[in-house]
Amino acid sequence: MINKEFFYDSAKEIGIELNDEQIDKFDEYKSLLLEWNEKINLTAILTENDFIIKHFVDSLTCLKYLSNKNTLLDIGTGAGFPGVPLKIMRDDINVTLLDSLNKRIIYLQDVIDKLKLNRITAIHGRAEEFGKNKDYREKFDVVTARAVANMRVLAEYSLPFVKVGGTFIAMKGSNVDEELEEAREIIKKLGAEINSIEKVTLHTDEEILHHVVEIKKVRNTPIEFPRRIVK
Repeated sequence: MINKEFFYDSAKEIGIELNDEQIDKFDEYKSLLLEWNEKINLTAILTENDFIIKHFVDSLTCLKYLSNKNTLLDIGTGAGFPGVPLKIMRDDINVTLLDSLNKRIIYLQDVIDKLKLNRITAIHGRAEEFGKNKDYREKFDVVTARAVANMRVLAEYSLPFVKVGGTFIAMKGSNVDEELEEAREIIKKLGAEINSIEKVTLHTDEEILHHVVEIKKVRNTPIEFPRRIVK
């Protein structure tokens, strides 16, 4: 069972109030993840409070960027972060989870089915290929990515999916300044601009600092992006 009081209080620290139904879904999600973790590698974080903070609360730091948004793509979703937690909190949005490993897609489908989540799809594929697909290219209000690649590569794989006027949310670690400086030129080429950089501090037994980078799409991405091999 999830430590409900700790989860509730930790979410409240970042301005999010959880209800009992949401916490119950997170509890079931955690159980399924740990069950599948014995078959495929999904997480090395197994300590109760660390799991809640580093997976669930961390994912929810993106929630405020979803205001008035309808469609979300989570690239390289892995165990489902941040896409599944965001879906639990925002049942009204349409979510697509993209991952390159089919075993993880099978696991995610089990999560979707068991949690009875609607308007959410898990698809097997690579961002550099799907970003060229007219069914996915520039179709999403919000694209998220967590711990997938450095910012320069991540921007090229993610921004082609974002509608003009939409947002790319990159979840990065503590040393984000150098990555952003190296990525500024490609972000501009891709038709986007950095809108905000939020510093987030999460508390477990240690203090964890990360950043949520908000990038706005201001014009269409040139057709040559994303490239298969990013240099």
